[in-house]
Amino acid sequence: MAELLISILIGVFASVAMIFLGLVKGFEFPVLHKADSNQGIEPSEQPDMTVLNCRVQLTRQKDDNSGFDAFSVEICGSIHAPSDMHYTIARILITDVTDGISKARPVHSCVKEWQIQDSPAFCYNADLGKLPKRNTTLSDWISVGQVNLDLLIFPRKGKRKLQFSTSILSRESGEEFACAICSFTYENAAFGYIDLQENIQRTRTLAVALAFAVSAADKKLFDCEVDLIKNWARDNLDFPKASNKANRKLEKALNKTVSFFRDGNQLDTYKICKEIVEIVPLADRYDVLDLCLHVSQANGIATMAELALLKNLASWLEVDANRFRAMMGKILPASMHEVEDVEVILGVTPDMSKDETRQHLNQEYRKWNARVTNFDPEIQTQADHMLNLITKTRSEYIG
Repeated sequence: MAELLISILIGVFASVAMIFLGLVKGFEFPVLHKADSNQGIEPSEQPDMTVLNCRVQLTRQKDDNSGFDAFSVEICGSIHAPSDMHYTIARILITDVTDGISKARPVHSCVKEWQIQDSPAFCYNADLGKLPKRNTTLSDWISVGQVNLDLLIFPRKGKRKLQFSTSILSRESGEEFACAICSFTYENAAFGYIDLQENIQRTRTLAVALAFAVSAADKKLFDCEVDLIKNWARDNLDFPKASNKANRKLEKALNKTVSFFRDGNQLDTYKICKEIVEIVPLADRYDVLDLCLHVSQANGIATMAELALLKNLASWLEVDANRFRAMMGKILPASMHEVEDVEVILGVTPDMSKDETRQHLNQEYRKWNARVTNFDPEIQTQADHMLNLITKTRSEYIG
């Protein structure tokens, strides 16, 4: 049944996510096709010197004391300018054509100076200086760009076919004098920008499943908790341009999920957390925990079962323990806990020595003692409660 629920959530929410992804595919620029373009050559082939040629090689570059992998873009052949001594620049664009020209997507840059205006699409410009003659032939290969791979974001992970378009332009007018196109196959080890967007949507779907699991941890689903989860799902999984049909499917999936848990069924929350860890960065995992903490807070009391699950989720999602405690202190203060777990609330663990426990509790005491005089009465009350808990814990663990 757990697998059935996941398939319901993923299947239905995916239809909404696909609508969204269709809206955010990003800037699409055309692949260059010009009459005088050379379609690239293999290193062993002789270039046609009557036109411009380009080639790409993967190299290792040094930067101070470190190194980085780079695409080295080189050109040779003929460039026809309107006059002698004309100032020129080289412009390099990279397109992912793995799925064919009709489905080409731009490679993005995470550095603004290497982007097309108002777009994340990669665009590299290099000053070539003056061409000595109106008709210039570069008889040897010359480098026009070393593109740091760490600054590029590809559409997808895995083996990618990339198309490099290298143009020679007038620095003054921007007129194109020559253009060459070549291909290069590259194995991308990182998630691409399309992968990341799809992973975010899937993570939000899985977050809804975990939130329901927290709500049902004590074998009850309160209406306030269900309403909170549904509203979060509508805000994060439904989009302004989604169809009414998609919205209805979303509501149906949410209602089925509620019924699933009210029938006493459970999910493999560990497996869900491990998938989330694999597909999204740390920041997105905190968003998942934020939702789950608010669900536990909704009815004003965090049960022992809910707290135990929250503790496990934080561990399985591999977040920082201190930051999770800070989140819990803000959203789910100790006064709401059915049972006060000093490891969760204060960070005191069984493997600490007495000296380590003493130092840690002294640090916690200073933090909460400074809040006793806070202008917010709720914070004052929370601080008093925490100071009493620290005193009690000191007596039990240190004596």
